[in-house]
Amino acid sequence: MQSFSDQTRELRKQKGDTLREVAAFLNIDQAILSKIERGQRKASRDIVVKLAEYYKVNVSDLTKAWLTDKIVFEIENEDQALAVLKVAEEEVAYKSIPT
Repeated sequence: MQSFSDQTRELRKQKGDTLREVAAFLNIDQAILSKIERGQRKASRDIVVKLAEYYKVNVSDLTKAWLTDKIVFEIENEDQALAVLKVAEEEVAYKSIPT
């Protein structure tokens, strides 16, 4: 799966837009968007939703990439990363069972 930052940069280039144009739509500075595209700054959920709207892509797919990046950033250097993900998966599955 492609990272959120790579996806956003690729979407912008495919559409042929400049950082300035996309940043104006998002109402953020183009330097911030540039950092998001390079993975140096994390986007907010609001920006993810606006980017999906701007590029006319599925918000769920873009959100999935965004959340994946957030999780990887938090645990990638942990020795127990895979074990933690397994426990988290079980917790999420458990909480989604209707009562």
